[in-house]
Amino acid sequence: MTTTDLFASAPEIARPAPAFLPTREEGLRRLRDFLPRAGAAYAAQRNFDDGPGRRNVSVLSPWLRTRLVTEEEVVHAVLARHAFEASEKFVQEVFWRTYWKGHLEMRPALWTSARDRAAALHADLAPDLASRLAAAEEGRTGIDCFDAWAVELNETGFLHNHARMWFASIWIFTLRLPWVLGADFFLRHLIDADAASNTLSWRWVAGLHTKGKHYVARPDNIASYTRGRFSPRDLARDPQPLVQTGDVAAGPLRRAEPVKPGVPSLLLLSEDDLHPESAPMPWADIRLVAGFASPSARSSRPVGTPAAAFAVEAVQGAVHRVASARGLPGEMLPAAIRDAADALVALCAREGVRQVVRGFLPVGWTADAFVALRTALGASGIHVAEILRPWDARAWPHAGRGFFPFKARIPDLCGIAAG
Repeated sequence: MTTTDLFASAPEIARPAPAFLPTREEGLRRLRDFLPRAGAAYAAQRNFDDGPGRRNVSVLSPWLRTRLVTEEEVVHAVLARHAFEASEKFVQEVFWRTYWKGHLEMRPALWTSARDRAAALHADLAPDLASRLAAAEEGRTGIDCFDAWAVELNETGFLHNHARMWFASIWIFTLRLPWVLGADFFLRHLIDADAASNTLSWRWVAGLHTKGKHYVARPDNIASYTRGRFSPRDLARDPQPLVQTGDVAAGPLRRAEPVKPGVPSLLLLSEDDLHPESAPMPWADIRLVAGFASPSARSSRPVGTPAAAFAVEAVQGAVHRVASARGLPGEMLPAAIRDAADALVALCAREGVRQVVRGFLPVGWTADAFVALRTALGASGIHVAEILRPWDARAWPHAGRGFFPFKARIPDLCGIAAG
């Protein structure tokens, strides 16, 4: 694949920076616009949070999270423009997402325990905790930066990565709120919400990912990297990291269920992978394309409008794009899981489909929701096959420990994209 090929379908579109349009074309446009700044400029400016409309970072995460634009495409495009040494900081940020996913794949209990604990706390909130939680989520704490970030997140569905770290630190160590409720708040509102990146990043800030190493938000650091926009006071000065009892050992990576060749198939798209054109799909066997998006499965509490709309519209758009290009029928399943299961079985029966093919579902809410769909399909004798991308197959086995051993593998892993 050449850079010219990659951008052939991405026309010049003048749109305001805050708009998050859930299309592949928009993701490619943003990548093309950012490429000149992906080298030394990014390394020098990436930690500054100048507020909405920022240009010092790529803001590609919503498109990467849904794989409307893939990690491989982004790394390939950056390395075609910049030497690895110049673009290493940006390339590492792309690989952080891959690392988190592989790490969680080996420890799915970290996701389920955080999800279940947040749901249990929400179901039985003590009055004092309920009051403090509402103040934090609505931006009424009196901490200037934190409140501004809470409002920005609620309204736009996005925060700069540095702001996410400061926010999580203040939530945990200054406001002394349960970290799982903060992680749940992010899941419900971030357009680029990802079970692995979100859960494990909150654990890292708290000191649970790397024992004894936590992230503490400092007033001078915030003032410096927001260029004086904020001057917070009364932040926790020397908090101790959180401690958990027992370790969650890494287990084997789950294997993808192989495709049965020559079997009439339905391609099922979800928000975890919306560019099947770049995956090894059995196109000759696919009879129709269906989409499933269930943002409400993220949490027991309501999901923010920007996040929910992006997820649903991204899946809808991908179904239309793929089905139109292939001359196939395309349909969206209902968002309610039970209704989706019934509708999927009915679609398969209508089209004579005996196999559902989908991208590999990493640990998270979509995989949780798909359990019911798989059960219904199995009861009807329909095989479910998964496509694990080579990018993940090569990288995830190296994500069992901390990021630094994984980081040492990045030059070799870049061979996937730069070869």
